[in-house]
Amino acid sequence: MIIPVRCFTCGKVIGQLYEEYSARVQNGEDPAKVLDDLGVSRYCCRRMFLSHVELIDEVMPYT
Repeated sequence: MIIPVRCFTCGKVIGQLYEEYSARVQNGEDPAKVLDDLGVSRYCCRRMFLSHVELIDEVMPYT
């Protein structure tokens, strides 16, 4: 649905980085390079970005 505020594994605050990550990836940048630039170095935190699927637009009609 929406990106979690904290990483599920380590607890690092990552929620504020998702908007910039999403915009830069949509503009054609490499996701790995964007995460490096944002300072997301732990693989558990990187997983939160790479595996996230935005479903809010599909769920909203059913609420």
